[in-house]
Formats: sequence, structure tokens, C-alpha cells
Amino acid sequence: MSNAPQAIQNPVLSGFNPDPSICRAGDDYYIATSTFEWYPGVQIHHSRDLVHWRLVTRPLSRESQLDMRGNPDSCGIWAPCLTHADGQFWLVYTDVKRNAGSFKDAHNYIVTAPDIAGPWSDPVYANSSGFDPSLFHDDDGRKWFVNMIWDHRKEPTPFAGILLQEFDPQAGKLVGPIKNIFKGTDRGLVEGPHLYKRDGWYYLLTAEGGTGYRHAVTLARSKRLTGPYEVHPDKH
Repeated sequence: MSNAPQAIQNPVLSGFNPDPSICRAGDDYYIATSTFEWYPGVQIHHSRDLVHWRLVTRPLSRESQLDMRGNPDSCGIWAPCLTHADGQFWLVYTDVKRNAGSFKDAHNYIVTAPDIAGPWSDPVYANSSGFDPSLFHDDDGRKWFVNMIWDHRKEPTPFAGILLQEFDPQAGKLVGPIKNIFKGTDRGLVEGPHLYKRDGWYYLLTAEGGTGYRHAVTLARSKRLTGPYEVHPDKH
């Protein structure tokens, strides 16, 4: 049997699997994707080779975790973030309750599990500030929550940047000051933040330009978690 790497065929996940968040735990890779108004909430696929994937769980399977009664179409679960730290999995998700008018201050939650198959905890409420949040685990053990923010005084596009605040897992809540660490580029509509750390640099990955033909990915970096963040020379 050949040990040559197998070619990846795109898409790696067929069907409806938007907003992927990938996580590695040892030799295992997991992808969590949005489910919108479909229930149970969030789909998580598993792979060992990044080529073959299988659905392993839909973690938000109880009313205490996800109650979408009354949610309009295309609301519900947006852009989950899956991470692994301190011997457990952490899943951050937004439950969007309406999609008209000044609706974007959606509810953001965190659930945890010792194993990808569960049992998954009841949710810890984080905030109702923007949407598409994620959780970053720093080298010193501290945890940081990032999400986009709205300023409804800005028209016609009130996207106002990316907020950073510490999450205290013992207290089960966000603590300390809130800082807008990145206001985006001239492309506008900055959202979907994810933080990474490599070789002493903090990298902030965001989406910009909306969900139409101007959609783009923007990368910025900083030596300090709180910034300032410099944009990649190619921007998007």
C-alpha cells in the first residue's frame, strides 16, 4: 500500500456546511459548521488525513443549549468556533433571533465537552455584542473572546470593528476592559474574527466585504494581543 499523500478533492465536505472552523486535537482534525435554523445545532466532522471526513456529532441537541422557537429563516446558528484546550473542547456559537433592522446584537454562548462526542455542557452566556465570535487560548492559559461590533450610528454599513475581552472560565463570564483591536480595511464589513499565535506574533484573521462578490479574507498581525495590528501587504 502506497504511503504517498492522497489528493484533496474540493469541497472536502459536500452539501450544506458553511462557515467552517477547523480544530486539531493531537492527531485528530475536526471541522464545525453552521446549521442556521436546522436542529440539532452545529455539525462537527472528523478526519485523520484532511481528505476523508465523517460526521461525528451535532452537539447542540437539547432545548437548554439551543431554543430556536420563533427564529426566522436563515437565523439560528451562525459561524461556530471550535477549539481544544485544557483537556476539553470549547464551542462558541451565536443564536441569531432576527434578521431585519438593527438586529445584529445577537446572543453568544460557550459550551464545553471532555470528548468531541460529548456530553456537551449547558451554555455559558458570553454577550449579545455582534456575531461570529471566537475564543482564543493564549500561552499563559488566559482566554480571550473576540467578536465583531456594531455602531448603529454609522450608515449604511454599521460594522465598527473587532472587540477583544478576557473570558474567565472559573467565573463563567467575560471580565475586564473591552478593546476594539481592529477596525478593518477600506473594504469594510469586518466580521468573523479568529486569533492565532505563532513565533511570537498574534495573527487576526477576519472576513470583509460582505457575503456577496466582494467577500474577502483579511489577515493582520501584532506583537501584542491588544494591537495595534498591521495588515498583510496584500490586504486580502
